Amino acid sequence: MTAETSQTLDRGLRVLKLLADTDHGLTVTELSNRLGVNRTVVYRLLATLEQHALVRRDLGGRARVGLGVLRLGRQVHPLVREAALPALRSLAEDIGATAHLTLVDGSDALAVAVVEPTWTDYHVAYRAGFRHPLDRGAAGRAILAARRKPVGETAFTLTHGELETGASGAAAALMGVTGVEGSVGVVMLADSVPERVGPRVVDAAREVAEALR
Repeated sequence: MTAETSQTLDRGLRVLKLLADTDHGLTVTELSNRLGVNRTVVYRLLATLEQHALVRRDLGGRARVGLGVLRLGRQVHPLVREAALPALRSLAEDIGATAHLTLVDGSDALAVAVVEPTWTDYHVAYRAGFRHPLDRGAAGRAILAARRKPVGETAFTLTHGELETGASGAAAALMGVTGVEGSVGVVMLADSVPERVGPRVVDAAREVAEALR
């Protein structure tokens, strides 16, 4: 802590981070032990966070992340989309295919930004707001693959016909961006993805990650 920071706010944010890292919630005692503060302080922090719907407590007294966090998360999408657009435009024009930024939304992959190439005779129509299971399509599979890879290791994922008949996709996960789990990819009408597309998608994912840091 420094003179310019708030100890109470810092503790409140640490509470949210601790709750976000557990599926079963935490008790006041558990939070007290992990934060290194007494139970009275934890009660006050939880009461304040509950007022803003950022935390909820179940009948057993365990604290969990509240729905207010989801509302805040939705406001992040426009900021992420704006930061990603330059790299997506470059990718779409270079490859001649529809480029997209996809983020995790629960168990789904959600397209939050889409750029279509300007010079092609035809391309796949792909809309922001389109969602699909994480285990289908290149965008979601790239994210799942990144969860199993060492930090900093980036690779691309290729799929064909999983979301649309006759369409192939390539995607690479965003790496090293705190609080954002997603991927950058392209989708094209082709039986297979050209060899140069995978590495180009990886480069675009790195560009977007840099813009978000």
